[in-house]
Amino acid sequence: MKIWLTVIMAAALAAAAWAADAPAPRVEARSSDVLAVGVVRDDKMTIHLSRISDNAPVRDAVLTVVLRGIAHPTTAEADGSYSLLTKDLTLPGAAAVDFHVLQGSSQESLKGTLDVAAAGGESEDKNSARQLWWWVLNFSVCGAALWLFSRRKAAKT
Repeated sequence: MKIWLTVIMAAALAAAAWAADAPAPRVEARSSDVLAVGVVRDDKMTIHLSRISDNAPVRDAVLTVVLRGIAHPTTAEADGSYSLLTKDLTLPGAAAVDFHVLQGSSQESLKGTLDVAAAGGESEDKNSARQLWWWVLNFSVCGAALWLFSRRKAAKT
């Protein structure tokens, strides 16, 4: 019986780990001089700006993100990244993203596409989680049948 409970717990933990390891939605945009990479977690996007020539972070820029036609200012973080907090990041589907970078007298506009369909650990295929639980259930039923069969055989001897 203990083995049976261990198997069920291991299957449940594997399913939880699988859901937690789902990649976060991201957007990548580049110009001839600057690369912007944005990673979305819930309603927050963390944006890393770097120069393409030497991969050095761009720290002293004013970054504005245009998402779904609305301009959003960003906040500079201590680690050199920029953050954007908006509920528009939780809306499902693909969205055009424009990064407007103003650094000194130079101005860059970088364009990319963000697909939020996989946000929050949800699978792109809604049936994959259902299929995973189906396999857990099948494994559990087979394990229970083997356990009952072994008990029956032991009772006869």
